[in-house]
Amino acid sequence: MSELRYPIVLRRIEREQVTLDTLAACAGLHPALVAGFVECGLLEPEERTGAHMLFNVTCIARLRTILRLRRDLGANVAGIGVILDLLDRLAALERENSRLRHQR
Repeated sequence: MSELRYPIVLRRIEREQVTLDTLAACAGLHPALVAGFVECGLLEPEERTGAHMLFNVTCIARLRTILRLRRDLGANVAGIGVILDLLDRLAALERENSRLRHQR
């Protein structure tokens, strides 16, 4: 009789984080402008100790989206906030839809 064997795969999940300066450099911006986006609520640091902030690496893509919205659509900070909120909701709905489709 043959036994089914499944390999055990161990993975270490580490959160990748970047500093404010690194995040700004990735987008070609001054750190003060990125800090302004944080103050407006467009970006959220994972950790904050005084003035030192650490961001998840996914914030790089979000920051680039913010820049495209400003440059290509001419959206102001309030408009960018609304658009980002809608994009986040849309992504959550797509994940939920995908999860429900795979439950069948």
